[in-house]
Amino acid sequence: MSDVYQAIANSSVGNKILSSLNLPIPAILDRYAPDQTSFIKGDVIVGAAPGSKAITTVLATLKGATEANLHTLAGLAAEADVQKAAGTAGVSVSNYTANKEDSQRFKGLVFDATGVSNTAELRALYDFFHPLTRKLGSCGRVVIIGRIPENCSLEQRIAQRGLEGLIKSLGKEIKKASIANLIYVDDGAEAQVASPLHFFLSPKSAYVSGQAVRVGAADFAADGFNWKKPLTGKTALVTGAARGIGAAIAEVLARDGAKVIVLDIPPMAEDLKKVASQIGGIALEGDITAADAPTKISAAAMEHGGLDIIVHNAGVTRDKTMAGMPDKFWDMVIDINIGSEERINAQLLKDGSLKDGGRIVCVSSISGIAGNMGQTNYATSKAAVIGMVQGMAADLLGRNITINAVAPGFIETQMTAAIPFTIREAGRRMNSMSQGGQPVDVAETISFFSSPASQGMTGNIVRVCGQSLIGA
Repeated sequence: MSDVYQAIANSSVGNKILSSLNLPIPAILDRYAPDQTSFIKGDVIVGAAPGSKAITTVLATLKGATEANLHTLAGLAAEADVQKAAGTAGVSVSNYTANKEDSQRFKGLVFDATGVSNTAELRALYDFFHPLTRKLGSCGRVVIIGRIPENCSLEQRIAQRGLEGLIKSLGKEIKKASIANLIYVDDGAEAQVASPLHFFLSPKSAYVSGQAVRVGAADFAADGFNWKKPLTGKTALVTGAARGIGAAIAEVLARDGAKVIVLDIPPMAEDLKKVASQIGGIALEGDITAADAPTKISAAAMEHGGLDIIVHNAGVTRDKTMAGMPDKFWDMVIDINIGSEERINAQLLKDGSLKDGGRIVCVSSISGIAGNMGQTNYATSKAAVIGMVQGMAADLLGRNITINAVAPGFIETQMTAAIPFTIREAGRRMNSMSQGGQPVDVAETISFFSSPASQGMTGNIVRVCGQSLIGA
């Protein structure tokens, strides 16, 4: 559904009127186009705290951004460290002297804070961002890299946990459709930040802001990896794929090189076949709550050599307050949104139809994080999805299988189009971008987690909500 307010706000007359009334102007977001040759285009400034260890990987990753010009901030305590890392990575990094009067605008600000070991050393982030924040351009990108707090000494843990407050506040301050995100990386796993850097610096993360992902050790090597077609040779299955977010997920996975099996209920067969035809995929009709659904899905997977990726997208809402909710509404939502996923996962893992090194990606919801009036059943099911992801992550490490989830906020779909006007407008505007997201925003995040390059990430929950003002 189109956002009429956004269209008016971005017209010359509408912009003047709404600005004079101090009303939000939801900017047009940059989104990924398959013909783009550089994952970030423009001037990018990088910095580091003394003793940080991820800066070489940061610069080596940015070396692949063929249309990015790299700079570092002159006078920063670790300026020499950044230049030394640039030499190791084989890139040219110019020194930029901050000047309030110049017209310089940056597309990206990237800071390696892995060397911050106590709260006093957090000053390095102020020294970097204070002179640069106003120089971030439209649809800009801010990325901070830190250490996983739980794996740090007490002093360092306190300081590193502070980075989340910083990134969430920056995300709300920078405006102009810009985003800010945090990558926590374990000591020794710095090489694995290539994948989240590619995602958070690119237009693929257009509606993802104020988020933190955790990256651990893995054996993925970026050299020679096909970042344009990261899922080449992979087979994926997407549930609830006949329309909306599910169809977008199938399209993006296919765009990124995967062979995709799309699954939905028989009443959606016509739409399902249309999606399959458009992406060169395989249509599979079935009810995921049926007793034979797990074995049916497993059999379909084995026909195509097994699955590399399973995306649990299918879900329903049956909204009522707890006091007014019939038991059938509760049972249906719990069974479809979480019970079926548990049963399908158990079957695929038991018989090996989800291959070792595979990816499980689940669709949760902001409702599962913040709750929502009239959605006790839905919020319970989506919070349980988060519990499943966090609970299974460690057990799957032995097979190199990762499990992660996305938690969409207000996404423009047929479902949200049916919401009453005033509630729909509130949902659109109550985030840092003052607009709803698109199904493709959810799909891009799922493809990011599905990539072989994301081997070091498991147990993560990323909200695709434009940094919702509620629960984010």
